[in-house]
Amino acid sequence: MGKPKKANVATVKNVNLEKQITDGKVAKAKNKDKVKLRAEESPNIDARSSQKILAAAKQQQLELDEENFPSLVTVKKVNFNLNDPTADKEDEEVNETDFMADLDMDDEDVAAFERFQKPAQEGKRTLHLSKIIMQKIQEKEADIHTKISDEGSLKIEEIDPKVKEMYEGVRDVLKRYRSGKIPKAFKIIPKLRNWEQILFITEPHNWSAAAMFQGTRIFCSVLSQAMAQRFYNLVLLPRVRDDLCEYKKLNMHLYNALKRALFKPAAFMKGIILPLLEGGDCTLREAIIFGSVVARSSIPVLHSSACLLKICEMSYSGANSIFIRYFLDKRYALPYRVVDAAVFHFLRFENDKRELPVLWHQSLLTFAQRYKNDISSEQRDALLQLLKKKTHFKITPDVRRELQAATCRDVEMMETDNGLAGQPTKMYTDADVEYEG
Repeated sequence: MGKPKKANVATVKNVNLEKQITDGKVAKAKNKDKVKLRAEESPNIDARSSQKILAAAKQQQLELDEENFPSLVTVKKVNFNLNDPTADKEDEEVNETDFMADLDMDDEDVAAFERFQKPAQEGKRTLHLSKIIMQKIQEKEADIHTKISDEGSLKIEEIDPKVKEMYEGVRDVLKRYRSGKIPKAFKIIPKLRNWEQILFITEPHNWSAAAMFQGTRIFCSVLSQAMAQRFYNLVLLPRVRDDLCEYKKLNMHLYNALKRALFKPAAFMKGIILPLLEGGDCTLREAIIFGSVVARSSIPVLHSSACLLKICEMSYSGANSIFIRYFLDKRYALPYRVVDAAVFHFLRFENDKRELPVLWHQSLLTFAQRYKNDISSEQRDALLQLLKKKTHFKITPDVRRELQAATCRDVEMMETDNGLAGQPTKMYTDADVEYEG
């Protein structure tokens, strides 16, 4: 290792030791007197020059005020000659009246100035302003409620052109959609107040089958029962029927869309099944395909019961018999009101001179097999009398055998009252009471 270097310590001669220690450990105070004003360096200015400088400064300030605030500067010229003894008198004579007279103010400025001078009246003005604001808010709310209550809340012409152009682009995407992500603009359509008109821009009849499934999935999960019913009736049902009419079979995506539509069972029954049967033009192929969705899906008993009740009250068609058979094969614990409606449905054809199709006899056999113990004795006798007039060489003997082996509900109730509870009985349930109510 090399030798350590010696510190360069300058030798100070004739300096006090205490001063050396202080200079080495204590920071020296900065000399604030380095910057000196030129006025201090220069010799004193006489009084006359000082007056000229002050007069020039006041003149410059006045010119700046005239440029920035012309309405607040008086037209009167001020004499800046400080030697003039009348200058102080002119300043003393300027009062509030002279100032207001010299200002260039209109009536609005004067009224604003008076309100500023009288702050006690500001509270009344604020109160009046709050009333105006509340009135405007109430008018806006009333306008919104009026638009919502109207069936045609907005017209197509009233939609923003940029919004319309965007959904025309969504339309082009949905026409060739096969898989993948759906545009976000399409996902927010159910949340819009005028969703039907925005949906019309996208042309649902031109959507691909995969896009129809995605649309049904989105709309049935976001819309309410009533709005979902409109979507099913106006969009999904026509598209499915057109596909069946053209290809004689249903696309897999459209079939899955029908199954997904059962997420809202009430909307499905009111928007698809009942309109399909009420039209009277439902083909057997359509009835079998739509009925298979009902048969393969789990549906609450009340919705199925209400739909079956409506179907039994409709005018007869082969499609009605198919749906009646599908609902009866689900083996629900139907309310007695629905069972009675099914009995009256079959008894209505006793005096009909037409030869009933096999579908009608099959639905009657299904009813006898599933609900023979839920009818009354009078209804059983009436159905046996019906079989004498409406017969089928293969099906009618099975229906008669089922009805003759039935234990009617009134007989079960009498046995229960007498203490002879040998077989399980069917009583009214909470679901029955809720449905009948």
